[in-house]
Amino acid sequence: MLLIPAIDLKDGKCVRLRQGNMDDETVFSDDPVAMAQRWIDAGSRRIHIVDLDGAVQGFPVNADIIGRIAEAFPDLEIQIGGGIRDFDTIQTYLDVGVDYVIIGTQAVRAPHFVDDACMEFPGHIIVGLDARDGKVAVEGWSKLSRHDAVDMAKRFEEAGVEALVFTDIGRDGMMRGVNAGATRELARQINIPVIASGGVTNMDDVRALCEAVEDGVSGAIVGRALYEGKLDLSEAQKLANGLTSA
Repeated sequence: MLLIPAIDLKDGKCVRLRQGNMDDETVFSDDPVAMAQRWIDAGSRRIHIVDLDGAVQGFPVNADIIGRIAEAFPDLEIQIGGGIRDFDTIQTYLDVGVDYVIIGTQAVRAPHFVDDACMEFPGHIIVGLDARDGKVAVEGWSKLSRHDAVDMAKRFEEAGVEALVFTDIGRDGMMRGVNAGATRELARQINIPVIASGGVTNMDDVRALCEAVEDGVSGAIVGRALYEGKLDLSEAQKLANGLTSA
């Protein structure tokens, strides 16, 4: 299983939010490129980047920084989300070296956009589903939709997305542990990989997700626990690789 450190960009800095609240941030670094290097040195093979400003504005705001990370580490896989609502934005990111583009709110609002994106950019589209109590949330988690998460996941699988990023928004950034059960159940319902997100806090969480690999959980995005030193990425990735049972 792949552990994927998160780099959330706001005003050009590396931050973490609590439950998606733009006014509840902690700044961890003013050098995102150096932060990426830190995670690579610890064994990371993929980075999850979110343009938080872009998510609010609806268009890329930190694209230049993302491009610098891609240029500095050409062998690093990069997945990017935040404000991706048109083909020009997708093309821009792919041109600077991003591997996977994550479509979130726009996917729920206009599922046909995902259909078209998968046809236009095959192999590069991931959909992010944020949910609470089985219902999909949109607009930076500020609203719960009437859509069932499993139904939406099946819809996007048919569209041809590469994977789903599934976030339990009740736990993200709160250090309460990952909802491995809900993630595993979603993965069982579809045949494309599911990347867990939200609440990965300690080695027990990593172990729980590793147990769901056969059900289709292929990775886990890790954020605040890494930045606050609650989880050692190097040791966690060894566990995810099956090299240790610690």
